[in-house]
This record gives sequence, C-alpha cells and structure tokens, in this order.
Amino acid sequence: MKTHKTKEDILAIVKEENVKFIRLQFTDIFGMLKNVAITSDQLPKALDNQCMFDGSSIEGFVRIEESDMYLRPDLDTFVIFPWRPQIGKVARLICDVYTSEGKPFEGDPRYVLKQAIKNAEKMGYEQFNVGPECEFFLFLTDNDGNPTTITHDNAGYFDLGPIDLGENARRDMCMVLEDMGFEIEASHHEVAPGQHEIDFKYTDALAAADAIVTFKLVVKVIAQRHGLHATFMPKPIFGINGSGMHTNVSLFKNGKNAFYDKNDELELSQEAYHFIGGLTKNISAITALTNPTVNSYKRLVPGYEAPVYIAWSCKNRSPLIRIPAARGNSTRIELRNPDPSCNPYLALAGILNAGLDGISKKTEPPKAVNLNIYEMTEAERKKHKIYSLPADLNEAIKEMQKSPLAKETLGKHVFEKYVDAKLDEWDQFRTKVTKWELDEYLTKY
Repeated sequence: MKTHKTKEDILAIVKEENVKFIRLQFTDIFGMLKNVAITSDQLPKALDNQCMFDGSSIEGFVRIEESDMYLRPDLDTFVIFPWRPQIGKVARLICDVYTSEGKPFEGDPRYVLKQAIKNAEKMGYEQFNVGPECEFFLFLTDNDGNPTTITHDNAGYFDLGPIDLGENARRDMCMVLEDMGFEIEASHHEVAPGQHEIDFKYTDALAAADAIVTFKLVVKVIAQRHGLHATFMPKPIFGINGSGMHTNVSLFKNGKNAFYDKNDELELSQEAYHFIGGLTKNISAITALTNPTVNSYKRLVPGYEAPVYIAWSCKNRSPLIRIPAARGNSTRIELRNPDPSCNPYLALAGILNAGLDGISKKTEPPKAVNLNIYEMTEAERKKHKIYSLPADLNEAIKEMQKSPLAKETLGKHVFEKYVDAKLDEWDQFRTKVTKWELDEYLTKY
C-alpha cells in the first residue's frame, strides 16, 4: 500500500493530474481527523515543512500562548481523493506535528505510535504488522439529511443483495479504497442489520493507523453519497451486536515472523506466548485507549459476541485473544476488544507496548481456555482465573491512572490531557438524566 515518494514526485503528480487543493491532515488526541487546506501553489512551502497552524484550537494540543505549530507532511501518504471533481482535484498528505522550535510535538498521536515502534526496534523487531477488521453501521437519513438509527436492511452475516441494500455502497467504498492504494482482502455484511465489515491487508503499524483514519473518512463520504449515514459508534442500537475493530498483530525479526515456531505444540514461539502474557497482564490499563467512549462499554457485555473476559485460545472466539489457524509468516495474535471509535495511533501504541512489556519481562500467559467462556458460571470463571475487562469508562480510566506502562506509552502531555477529558466525559454521562430513567421512574414515583 505504501510507495516511497519524493517532493519532486509529488509536485510532478500534482501538475500532471491538475490537483488544485491539498489537505494537510492530522488527528487530535481522540483520533478526530483535522486538516489545513492549501492550494497547489502553496504545496512547495508545505513540502518544505513551512506550513503553520494554530495548535490552541485543537483539543488536547496546547495553550494559546504556545499555539504556533508546524505540519510536516509524510510524503508516502500522498493520495488523490477519487470521489472529488476531476477538474480541480483534491489530494491529501498526512502530517506529523512539530513545535515552533522544530521538535516533534509530544501531543501528536502519530508521534506516540512512532515512539512505541522505536521501542520494538530497540528490541530487534524491524516491523510490527497490523491487520484491522473495521465494522460499521449504515443508517437511513431523515428528510432533512440527519442520521437516524433506522437500519437500511434486515440482512444478517454474509447475506447478499437484494436483502443487503448497502451492498452497492459497500462495493463503491471498496472501489474507492482500492483506487487510493488499499488492498481489500474481504468485505461482507455483518451479524446485525445494517452492519458491515471491510478488511484490508495488514501493513506496518504506522501505515495501518494512517489507513484506519483514511478508511473511516472514505466510508462516511461514500455512505453520504448513497443517502446513508455511516457510523463507527460501537453500540448504536440496544439488543443487537455492536461494532468492533478486531486487531491482528505480529512482530518480525530478521525478516521472519517472530511469533512462529514450528517445533512448538501450537507452533507459537516463546515471544508469542510472552506477548500474549503482556497483553493479558496490561490490557485493563490500555482499555481506555482501545475502547475510549462511554458507549464502548455498552458493546463489551456478554451475549453479543464481544470479548469481555481476559483469556486466550486457539480454538474459540469467546476469549479476548484468539490465535487464528494460519502459521508460518501469517502467524498472528488477534485482539478482539478494540472498537472503531478508538484513536488508532494511541490504541496500537498501547497494544504494542503491552506486548513488548510481556516479552521483555518474559511474562507467561495464563493457561489457554478452549471452553465457551460465555456459558461458564461465575464460579467456573473464578476457578480458571478468568477476569473481566473494565466494566465502564470510569473503571478503565482508573486502571490507566495506576499503570506506569500507560503513562510511559502516552507521555506526560497526552496522558494528562486524555485522562482529564475522559473523566469529564464520564462525569457528563453520569450526571445526565436518560430516557430510560424517565421511562422507568417518572410515573412510578
């Protein structure tokens, strides 16, 4: 998906393709995509890292007296938006954020992930590969174009049209993504009505995080063009499955998959077992990154195929961690709790550092659980030492606050801003009077 480009390459493409506008993209600490739009005449200046913006206007960045920040484009992320007009085309570049002193901004989520990747490189791993499985809902809009929670179909897992009315939209999404350089491995209707999944080929962690934010933008734009609203909200409707972002990961050392060992009973290396050990040990501390909203925890409940229990297995899908059957260079660990509302840069940094912590400390994982955990009693789970993920955002933030690994992963700036914002989010939720409370209590008392 990634091809190396030079400044000259980009300037030549812009001229040849008649690109008129370039969006310089970056995310805030919550993963919301931001951009500064420039004309093609300003592109040489941007490519020389001279494009400035007001950092104080971005949530979680800096105070007004520290506001001048610079965008440094990653040349390999240049792509033309296929859905924009063919006359006066629009392209984008994803950028790193730098301070006015010319230093990487510690509050930039992309910088946080780059630091985690450096940790892996120091341990001899040249690449951390990530394959995300992104789920989303397509809803109808009302007469004013506002989103509803009315699903556009009543189809189920792997159903085809004409039951799946979103099939055309999903096909167009895949075509646009392929035009932008994505290698689409699969796309299908998911379990719940109106729910879809598009999987793209694994790549290195930074490119994968860039791909996830790009993917979400494409899905929303193409859905809108079909008169639908796409949402990555984890649990928009009570009583049906929520949307996850199962995340497949692997480490490579000396060109070989470090998780594979043909001589092991499960064909897993000690590094794989220790990575699993690190994940199971640290997962509660990073759950606020992989599942960052109040709504995330409405998905993480028993009964809807979402992982709730901290366990692993090669054979079933009820634990938090599954080891898919493929081996050799395809050996990977699938973490099943992340959801698509996460900031992928922060979530992947947390996952990587949690696993590396297990490798460096040789943390042994708990015994694999090959039974259906959902059907176990509480006593049986206790006997197997199977514990649960944090039950809500407040609990997840409390676990994060206790964790040296979370603080080290995020750095002081992001850690403090993130915790403050999420505690505020929880407090707003906790103090609101909901429709359920009114329905339940208004006439009763």
